[in-house]
Amino acid sequence: MELEQALHTARALVLADLIADEVADADIVSLVEDAVSHRRWWVEQWPDGAAFLAGLIAQDVQDALLERYGRWPLCPVCIESGDPHALDVEPELGPDPHWVCPKTAVAVAPVGRLRTPAEG
Repeated sequence: MELEQALHTARALVLADLIADEVADADIVSLVEDAVSHRRWWVEQWPDGAAFLAGLIAQDVQDALLERYGRWPLCPVCIESGDPHALDVEPELGPDPHWVCPKTAVAVAPVGRLRTPAEG
């Protein structure tokens, strides 16, 4: 049951970021469901990895979006530089994942806590 709770929590965090960025349409939510399904098998094989699920699912969704739609989430730190790029999840495999600008190393927000520009 703890594994299912960890999966549901990770799903909710990634969905919150997609909603904050206003990109949570049905096709994209399906990508989240696919990532959760894939990671369910992974965490069943390695239960100690449950704390890493939010970051892994965020990365899985980010990769799937890149293949189909483009970069996500775009870095708000460098938005005016004219070089749009996506944030990275750090640590790549660890607890307490954050969205981080890969160019400036600025931690923008924990996974699940992205905000729309109007929210600041």
